[in-house]
Amino acid sequence: MAYDDLRSFLRALERDGDLKRVKAEVDPYLEVGEITDRVNKAGGPALLFENVKGSAMPLAMNVFGTDRRLLKGLGLTSYDEIGEKIGGLLKPELPQGFVGFREAFGKLGAMTHVPPRKVKDAPVQEVVLTGDDVDLDALPALFTWPEDGGSFFNLGLTHTKHPETGVRNLGLYRLQRHDKRTIGMHWQIHKDSRNHYQVAARRGERLPVAIAFGCPPAVTYASTAPLPGDIDEYLLAGFIQGKRVDMVDCRTVPLQVPANAEVVLEGWLEPGRMLPEGPFGDHTGFYTPQEDFPALTIDCVTMRRRPLLQSIVVGRPPTEDGPLGRATERFFLPLLKIVVPDIVDYHLPESGGFHNCAIVSIDKKYPKHAQKVMHAIWGAHMMSLTKLIVIVDADCDVRDLHEVSWRALGNVDYARDLTVVEGPVDHLDHASYQQFWGGKAGVDATAKWPGEGYTRDGGWPEMVVSDPETAAKVTRRWTEYGL
Repeated sequence: MAYDDLRSFLRALERDGDLKRVKAEVDPYLEVGEITDRVNKAGGPALLFENVKGSAMPLAMNVFGTDRRLLKGLGLTSYDEIGEKIGGLLKPELPQGFVGFREAFGKLGAMTHVPPRKVKDAPVQEVVLTGDDVDLDALPALFTWPEDGGSFFNLGLTHTKHPETGVRNLGLYRLQRHDKRTIGMHWQIHKDSRNHYQVAARRGERLPVAIAFGCPPAVTYASTAPLPGDIDEYLLAGFIQGKRVDMVDCRTVPLQVPANAEVVLEGWLEPGRMLPEGPFGDHTGFYTPQEDFPALTIDCVTMRRRPLLQSIVVGRPPTEDGPLGRATERFFLPLLKIVVPDIVDYHLPESGGFHNCAIVSIDKKYPKHAQKVMHAIWGAHMMSLTKLIVIVDADCDVRDLHEVSWRALGNVDYARDLTVVEGPVDHLDHASYQQFWGGKAGVDATAKWPGEGYTRDGGWPEMVVSDPETAAKVTRRWTEYGL
């Protein structure tokens, strides 16, 4: 069962003994971040800080810090459940390319339990504050790492719509609190909301923005999903949770937000209004430098009568990003196979930030097949940002990093099997010598064929494996050996 709101999910976690209430006063300046990071890295429970210095609002942290909790929040027993359902939608006619990608989600929209549903009354609008009553200092923003440039809201779900097409976007971006009515919008160059802002600015128009905190778990996950810009994240949220998401019209901007959220900020972005944002200790484990980003004036805050806020700590992996990234990896395998049908399986290691490295297995069918797959992945939507692609044969478990390393270190002649290219990299990438683009590498760790130039006597060697009959015998007799 998926959960309709954050608080019902937190109650369920508490019943399971998987949520800890912290009643002692805690400081959002460094202390909350240090506590949360330690608990997360120890595989500990969700946290509900009930006494946050400077705020009357409780703060929920580490809510999705384990795979077990994220799966519970989404109403799943495994991440592959959703991937299998999406795969089922694509059969028997398997569409090709990005048109097929859109058609697949078009089918989701035709399912009656998937599209969002508009309601008139909403818990998130029990309290409405406008004008001078708006005070963002009352919300517990986090100053997480010593060199951060200020306090940030790290789990605000940002709603915008394209000024010309009206297509909605739901995205997750860090939000720096500049003052009691202003926040910075960290919209990276590849993000859809940035495109909406640029289109509005070109038209000389303000852009309406709504930011929701403490949303239903499926909605929070959907905000992180790397969907094409013309696909509504609320279709994915409804599909995951198996029921429609209730939405309500905002009070001061022409947008809709989840009716069961905890807090919503509403405002308008003026064209060209920018403020320095950052530095920020990011999910890469390094600080991203200060840059100018759009500054949003908040005109209205709506909330429940006794709201709570949810946030997240990012930094050096592993962090709460881990389960969210693993969910995306498994959910999107069937859709990636539409674009690159050669793929058998893939893995995006958390230590690579989920976008720096992709390990891909293929059923090799012709010479240089691995190189073909590398370039196809570099042309596949947000997979284009991948810096390192390692291709292995289909019999390799892509999530067994020892097995992958053995093949990548032993099966490769780096004069022939290494492909080096240049292309776009993530906005946050600090290793590229200039921003936004840099070098990438593809490693062909598959067994090589004569048609690829491997002409040594005897051909490619067989891997060492045990004799099957002897292995079975030893298994039967294992207890006899006294081992």
